Amino acid sequence: MATTEQRVAIVIPARYGSTRLPGKPLADIAGKPMVQHVYERALQVRNAQIVVIATDDERVANTVRGFGGECVMTSQDHPSGTDRLAEVMSKIDADIYINLQGDEPLVRPTDIELLVRGMLDDVNVNIGTLCHTIDAQEADKPNTVKVVLDNNGNALYFSRSPIPYPRDNVAMSYLKHVGVYGYRQQILIDYSKLPTPMIEDAEKLEQLRLLAAGYCIRAYLVEPTGPGVDTPECLERVRALMTGQSFTPQPALEHIKLVITDVDGVLTDGGIYYDSTGECLKRFHVRDGMGMRLLEENGVRVAVLSGRDSATLRKRVTDLGITLCQFGVKDKASACLELMSAAGATVEQTACIGDDCIDLPAFSACGMSFAVADAPEYVKASATRILSATGGTGAFREVADAILMAQGKGAVLGSAAEYAKVMARMAQ
Repeated sequence: MATTEQRVAIVIPARYGSTRLPGKPLADIAGKPMVQHVYERALQVRNAQIVVIATDDERVANTVRGFGGECVMTSQDHPSGTDRLAEVMSKIDADIYINLQGDEPLVRPTDIELLVRGMLDDVNVNIGTLCHTIDAQEADKPNTVKVVLDNNGNALYFSRSPIPYPRDNVAMSYLKHVGVYGYRQQILIDYSKLPTPMIEDAEKLEQLRLLAAGYCIRAYLVEPTGPGVDTPECLERVRALMTGQSFTPQPALEHIKLVITDVDGVLTDGGIYYDSTGECLKRFHVRDGMGMRLLEENGVRVAVLSGRDSATLRKRVTDLGITLCQFGVKDKASACLELMSAAGATVEQTACIGDDCIDLPAFSACGMSFAVADAPEYVKASATRILSATGGTGAFREVADAILMAQGKGAVLGSAAEYAKVMARMAQ
C-alpha cells in the first residue's frame, strides 16, 4: 500500500570535471546548460517533493542559481556518486533519495515516477533502479552496463560483459541498466561502511558493492531511453534530438577493432639517419610499442602500413609481435582494405594514423582517421581527429589509450593488477 507520508528527494550529481567531456554539466543544449534540462525534467516528477543539484564546483553552482535552481556544495573527494549522495543526505532530509545523473537531459519524468511509486508501494524495496531491453549489438559494448534479474525483478548481477552468455546460440534477450537509483535513508548510511569487493574493482560498477554485501536491488522495466551524454559525439547526438535536426553518427572509439598506423612521422619523428655503413636508423618511442601491445592483448588488432621498407622497420615490427603489416606500399587505400579483411574488421571498425599527404588515401578508406599534431594543415583538415602528440613522441599511444578508455578497459592503464595480466606477453 502506498505511503504518502514519505518524503522523496531527487538529487542530481553534477561534477564539472569529466575525463572525456570537461565542463559537461554546463554544455549548451538548445540554449540551456545540460544540467538545467535535467533539473527541469526532475521538477515534473509528481511524487517527489525535493529536487536539488549536488556539485563540487562553483561554476556549476553559480549557473544553477542563475536559472533559479536549488543546489548544495559537496566535497571533491568522494570515490563514488553514492558517497556523494550520502553527504547530501546530511543536508537534505528525506525518506527516499533518487540519484538522477546530471548527464541525462532526455530522462522521462514518468520513468522516475515509476521508480518512486515502486518504492513507496513496497516498503521491502530498499534500493531501486531502472532497466530496458537492448539488442545483441548494444549488449556487446563495454560502456553499456547489462543486468540480469531473478523472477521477482531483483538484480542478480550487473556487468559490462554481455550477460547471460549465449553458449549454444540460443535466442537471447538483454537488459541495459539505466543508472538511476532510489535509496532508503538507511542504505546510504550503511554504504560507506561496506568493503569494496573484487567484483566492483574488476567491473568498476559501484552497485556491485551492495550486491556483494547481500542487499537486494529491485529493477523496474521501462521503455528504451534516450542517450545520455558521455562524449562529445553523444553531446552532438542529444543536441540533434532535442532540436529536431538530423544527426549522422561518426564511427566511435568503442567500436574500433583495428588500428592501422603509418611509420615515418607517426611512430618516428620522421628523421632518417644513416650510419657510416649506410645502414638506415630510426628512432621509435617506447610508449608507442607499449600501446600496440596493450591494444593487441585487449582484442584490438594493430597493423603497420609503410610506404618504405627496411630491415630496421621489419626488426621493430617483429620485436613488437605485430603480424599484420605491409611495407613499400604505393596504394594505401587498397592496402587498408586488405588489412581489414585479414583482421575481420569493417570500415567503421577501423582507424588509421597518418602524418602526410601519402596517408590521405588511407584516411578515406578507414572509418576514423587521426593526424599527428605536426602534420600539415591540409592533412589535419582531412582527418577525423587531430592528436595532441607529434610524430615519434607517443602519438600512437595517445590513440591506444583513448580506445582502451572508450572500450571500458582503462583499468589496464592505471592498475598494477590489471597490467600484470598482460605484461608477461609484452615487449616494448
